[in-house]
This record gives sequence, C-alpha cells and structure tokens, in this order.
Amino acid sequence: MAGDLLLSYYGDDFTGSTDVMEALTSNGIETVLFTRKPDDALLARFPGCRAVGLAGTSRSRSPAWMDAEMPQVFAWLKSLHARFCHYKVCSTFDSAPHRGSIGRAMEIGLAAFDQHRLSLVVGAPQLRRYTFAGHLFAAWRDTLHRIDRHPVMAHHPATPMGEADLLLHLAAQTSLPSALVGPTDPALGQAPSDEARIVLFDVFDKASQAAAGAWLEDAARQNGPLVFGSSGIEYALIEAWRQSEAGVQPVRFEPLVPQERMAVVSGSCSPTTERQIRTALGAGFTGIEIDYAALASGQGREAAFETVLARAEDVLSSGGSPLVYTALGQSSVVASGQDQGGDDAVGEALGRLLAALLARHGLTRVAVAGGDTSSHALGALDIHALALRHPISDSPGSPVCNAHGADGDPGVELILKGGQIGKDDYFVRLRDGTLTV
Repeated sequence: MAGDLLLSYYGDDFTGSTDVMEALTSNGIETVLFTRKPDDALLARFPGCRAVGLAGTSRSRSPAWMDAEMPQVFAWLKSLHARFCHYKVCSTFDSAPHRGSIGRAMEIGLAAFDQHRLSLVVGAPQLRRYTFAGHLFAAWRDTLHRIDRHPVMAHHPATPMGEADLLLHLAAQTSLPSALVGPTDPALGQAPSDEARIVLFDVFDKASQAAAGAWLEDAARQNGPLVFGSSGIEYALIEAWRQSEAGVQPVRFEPLVPQERMAVVSGSCSPTTERQIRTALGAGFTGIEIDYAALASGQGREAAFETVLARAEDVLSSGGSPLVYTALGQSSVVASGQDQGGDDAVGEALGRLLAALLARHGLTRVAVAGGDTSSHALGALDIHALALRHPISDSPGSPVCNAHGADGDPGVELILKGGQIGKDDYFVRLRDGTLTV
C-alpha cells in the first residue's frame, strides 16, 4: 500500500463494491477490491493503492448474520488506519429490518470504531440518485421518481422501498437518533445536537455534492473515520480531494478489445436487465433459461445445472455467446420460483457455471447480472481481487474489472452488473468493446 490510505471500504454487495472502485480509480485514486480478507502477501501485490475495498454480502443477510460476521470485518478495516472507512450501501437504499439492515450495520460499526456519530451520504447525481429534504429520488429510464413510487424499487421482490424519507426508513432498523443537514438546512455549518448518532447530508446537484465533501472531511476530524452511504461518499470526497490531494483527476483507459465470444449469467429480475437480455438475444447472443426453483430448492439442482452447462458449451463451441438467465423481468418471477428466496444457492450455481466455461473454453470476458447474484457467484470463482479495467461513463456503477487470482496476476475481464444499471445494449457493447469512457 502507498503511504497513508485515503479510504478503506466494505461493500454490502459485490456490484456496489465495484461502483466505489470505479469512482475512485477513474479519478486517479488507485484502488484494489478484495473478494475476501487478504493476507499480507496478496496485499503486497498492489503497491501504490490509496484505497482498499472488501466486497461483501451483508445486503442479503440477516441481523444475526451481521452480529456474527461484521465485528471482525470492521476490526480489519479499522486496522488499515485509512482516513475514511466507508460502509457502502446501494444508492437505492433498499433494506429492511430482517434483511440487509443498514441500521444494524451502523450499530455494529459505531461500536467497533468506538465512534459516537457517523455521516451518511446517499445522493449521487452521477448515478441519477438525489436526496432532498432527506427524501431519496431515483431515475428510471427518463423519469425521476421518489423511491417509494419508483416503478422497480417500490416493488423489489426482496426489499421493497415503501418509505422515501431515509431517516424514517432507518428508524425501522435502529433506535439510533438521527438528524438531517445540508444546503437546504439553515443549520448548515452548525453541529447537530449531541444526541444525533446518524447525520444525513442532502446531495442533489454539483454544488451540494461539493458541500458534502467538505462536510465529510470536517466531520471525520471531529467524529472519526467511519461513514455510511452510497458511492455518493466517494464522489463528494473526490470534489474535496481535487483541492487537497495530488493526482486526483480523470484518468484515461485503454479501449476494450472486441470479443467474438463472451458468457453472461443473470439472476436479476429487474426490468432493466430484462430489456438488456432481450436486446442481446436480438444481437447474436443465445438465451438459455435455467430453472431457478431447482437451483434454489436443491430438487433436481445438478440435473438442471448439467443441462444448462452442456447447452452453454455447445453455444461456445459453435462460436456463439451464451446468456444464461433465471428470469425475464419481474413478471416472470413467480412463474420461475424466484420469489421463494434461495439467492445463495442460485448465485453459487451460476458462479460454478462461469468457472466451468472459463476453464474449458478460454474466455477472456464474462459478466454477471444481479447484485445478490454477483455476491454469491464470485464465491464460486477463484478470484481474490478486482481492479478497474474500464469505466463506463454512460452507465456508471458496473465497470469492466480485471480479475486477479490468488497469485495477484490479472486474468479474465469481469463485469458485475447491478439490476438497475445500464442501457438496453449493455451486454452487446460489452461483447463488441464499444463502450464510452
């Protein structure tokens, strides 16, 4: 590691973890993202990094799981002595008291850092996410929606967002007192009352984002390094660091090489991913539906796996690109059994599928769609670290990554795509290498 780390972070799912890496590295802050806690030898293979991340799965976990696992995670992050330690959540803030509880993670993190108060930033205009008067708004296609009226997130199958006021949403997950500050608040510049343990800062445009960056710097000096939020944390800090840190500026990347073949697996039921799959099928990809219920329940799991693996191998052997999916949009969720749960088993199976295709067919670029799917699929691949290969400026949040094995050497180009991310031709442009920086 290079000198003092600017930032360490834990991503509550894998796609969100690459989102942070993309924001930092594309602005000159070299970042490595580990898929598991690294040993000293693996850490040493990434000299020059000023930010270190650990990709996790807490977004799909219970509070009991967090109680058992997260204290050790926070202890390791604390041991890195970074200026900031960021617990990264999705920019749609979808969470619930029983699953992916951000409030419970806050309680554990504050105790681990022996910290009284933490700052919270969720708005990220770069991702078309905005917070105003404490309420979250998110774009879908060409329209901006309050998150509790969002066509997708209000009906998310696992963690539907029924409340746009983020502090009210958190109040169902933790009893920690909270406060709101921001450019619209006349109290800006004054410290919240001592009772406030969580302080949310509004971000809805470039000026409020810059103000949030300055706020985060001041708050960290007063309160400690632990902060929570989306990659809006990084985008806000970058605005502050442009003035105070050398080398913080946009970086140029070598263009991607077109691929004759690539493999995609999807466990996403998002309408955005549905459109991307349908567009890809019309542009030369071969669609292969896999039985979600069989993978999730275990009944017929191996038979379903082997059938799809054989079909995908046939497609690759004939020079094509297989696209394996569990659902085509939310309308097919009930029919496919995807509302039953079982994301761990399904993600692991899709990861095993990719691992087999990589080993047998020499692929150099693969993609996984779905935040929870990505988190569990990576566990089945021998990938220990990720570094940014190529950002996607018109679809920020799911960049192309270089995947590193245990020896630290780069191997396959890997894309972990969140369900709501990307334009309709996302997979087609990944295969053809026609992405914009």
